[in-house]
Amino acid sequence: MLSRLAQERATGVLTRERGVLYLVEGQVVHAESPATPGLDVLLTTRGALGSDGWWEAVSEAGADRRVGRFLVDSGRLTAGALELCHLGALYDAAFFTLGPSSGPARFRYGVAHWIGPVRPVSVDAVERETLRRRDLLHRIWPEPGTDTEPLVRTGRAVDATLPPRQRTVLDQVDGERTASDISLVLGRPGFHTLVDLRRLAAAGIVTTRSPTIASGPVPTGSVESRSMASGSIASGPAECGPDGARTPEAPATPLSPVSTVVAQAAEAAQASADPDVALLRRLRDALEAL
Repeated sequence: MLSRLAQERATGVLTRERGVLYLVEGQVVHAESPATPGLDVLLTTRGALGSDGWWEAVSEAGADRRVGRFLVDSGRLTAGALELCHLGALYDAAFFTLGPSSGPARFRYGVAHWIGPVRPVSVDAVERETLRRRDLLHRIWPEPGTDTEPLVRTGRAVDATLPPRQRTVLDQVDGERTASDISLVLGRPGFHTLVDLRRLAAAGIVTTRSPTIASGPVPTGSVESRSMASGSIASGPAECGPDGARTPEAPATPLSPVSTVVAQAAEAAQASADPDVALLRRLRDALEAL
């Protein structure tokens, strides 16, 4: 749909599950997503603009859809600073808006954003940057759960050489906050937070919060553990036929190579609270080989 809208030089707003893209004559002029702070937060949190100055611009020029122009003409921002911050917010929100989604996409013709024209970007450039960012995240840590689920610390000791930016993100990991929550608290672009969190996950410092399945650890040497180690599934008592005779038990089914890796992962999880990165990657490779 986005490519078709670019070809027909459409003007309006494209709405998806995780955000919106505003187009003018087939080019992207603005983007917003609840997964990342908006332009107002990025400007005011970093001190580039006071909150009073922002709301004055919205009040004075919002109805005319010239907020960006007002900020420059009033001397509150230089044209270069506005363009740089706006492009960062646009690419950041577009990344989340164009992410995988099960919801429908809708386009409303003629709708314009009150920020007004700043610097249009071609649809091709937005798509290339979105794909580049996805590839970067996958190379850092291939598990996407850290992008959306509540995060916890693993208890692994933090090296003194941990970069200050990652340490700032780590300080916000409390078992409840998601990556988006942390971005909003810090007032920083959402994608940058995803990068830091995936690096922390790859280092075994943070992980997603898992629901508690059992009240205590499974004892070593239990029936379930022995059956997994021997390559068979533990079964319950043999059933009896109508005449009271015991029906033959089904032969044990050997585990597939993928199941074997899963069993190894389960045993490793019992042995240590820290994630075994190498084992997780072997598990991923085995699943992808199916």
